[in-house]
Amino acid sequence: MGSIYGQKYTELEDTMRSIVDEIGSIREIALSRSGFDPIEHISYRIKTEESMLDKIKRKGLPLTTESALEAIHDAVGIRVVCAFINDIYAVRDHLLSLKNCEVIEEKDYIRHAKENGYRSYHMIVKVNGSIYVEIQLRTISQDTWAALEHHIHYKKDKTDMDKLISAELKRCADELASTDLSMQTIRDMIEKNRNEQEQAG
Repeated sequence: MGSIYGQKYTELEDTMRSIVDEIGSIREIALSRSGFDPIEHISYRIKTEESMLDKIKRKGLPLTTESALEAIHDAVGIRVVCAFINDIYAVRDHLLSLKNCEVIEEKDYIRHAKENGYRSYHMIVKVNGSIYVEIQLRTISQDTWAALEHHIHYKKDKTDMDKLISAELKRCADELASTDLSMQTIRDMIEKNRNEQEQAG
């Protein structure tokens, strides 16, 4: 069997880099306007052959390129970690404005957190009418919580200890979310003060 991606691997790479470049342009615009870099870091990948094959099998789909690229929408994955909450929505709005990007799905787990406290903004876009890209947008705090939750991942069962662990994880997520709001307020105050000084000068 050849690659599950058939002849599309190069197109996957090109599509991934084009979106990463677009996100990079947001950084340049923001830095020139305000001096703030809205993005802490970006990670991206094309799902490995092994991972894609496993996912296709789990979903009971035929082992074909069509399954990998049409039925499953995360062959290309991009994670953008932003400094502040408002930056997440600025990146989202920029992506929505791109003529070659069609938004297939959006899930706002920031305004509507998951039951366990998980927060992030998820998007699936279709680029140039052919390649699906899964994009996750998070703050530094949200990314930290998700990484730590992954490291302490445990097999859930319905014990009292499990309920306590789940409650503690959610409490941590809620505290970090409160910190995000406070940091956003502080940055807004700094920007307002700077703008007032510039106008006065």
